[in-house]
Amino acid sequence: MSRKGNCYDNAVAESFFSILKNELVHHQRYRTRDDASREIFAFIEGFYNRQRLHQSLGYLAPLEFERRVSDS
Repeated sequence: MSRKGNCYDNAVAESFFSILKNELVHHQRYRTRDDASREIFAFIEGFYNRQRLHQSLGYLAPLEFERRVSDS
């Protein structure tokens, strides 16, 4: 971030954390930090990067987008 407290300087990260909170964290109660860490890792690696469609990537999951770009 180039300026303190300006969320528009880091819009991609802000968007990601908003998605993480709204689609996972706000719907869960974790017993321990380890439980939360495992759930968040599983969400990111198992769903967000492999299945969730991203508008900015032409409605492809990130791994599919990378595969298509590297194949061309």
